[in-house]
Amino acid sequence: MERGRLLGEKDFGVSLYWIFDAVRHFGPEPAAAVFREAARLRRTSASVVAIGIGGDERRGQAALFRDLYREAADAGLRLTAHAGESDGPESIRGAIEIGAERIGHALSAQADGELLRLLAERQLPLEICISSNVRTGCCPSLPGHPVRRYFDAGLMVTLNSDDPEMFASNLEQEYQLAASTFAFSRENLRRLAANSIHASFLPVERKAVLLHRIERSA
Repeated sequence: MERGRLLGEKDFGVSLYWIFDAVRHFGPEPAAAVFREAARLRRTSASVVAIGIGGDERRGQAALFRDLYREAADAGLRLTAHAGESDGPESIRGAIEIGAERIGHALSAQADGELLRLLAERQLPLEICISSNVRTGCCPSLPGHPVRRYFDAGLMVTLNSDDPEMFASNLEQEYQLAASTFAFSRENLRRLAANSIHASFLPVERKAVLLHRIERSA
């Protein structure tokens, strides 16, 4: 996998870094093995950059992983978490409280005005996956997706494909949906692309190159 990552960067200019993920509803003990393996590999490879938790939020509250997140941060790993996909806004708050630097999905934030203000104030990146959210049923309909409302409210929205094989999605398609269904202008799409670079765990030098490329596309 690491050889493939390096070849992809060399041949196609694609920057890819590894983010480990633990399944939260299996509990903190199995997650600990994943977290510690990520920390071990982080010591030997700069391409291992972050860790997070996914899975059933209701059966794996964020607070259960507080100590593991603290250990991961101490090991130099960045922190993410899926939250507010299938559970309420309290799940998002829980993820923030344990130190998540990016939130995956965050659909239920729309039900909590105070949380929306907090997310906008902190500019906490939201990993929005439009197609996935509809296909899982977590968002009842495509027109009802909150992506446009989040963007207009000043939240730091990024567009993501989630799992392409599972959800028959890809990143280009997500940008097309944003334009065709939610009336994102070309300038809006550039903003979304820039947000994704700012939110990434790329080295600062690589971010600068990509942001300049986005600016030149105007």
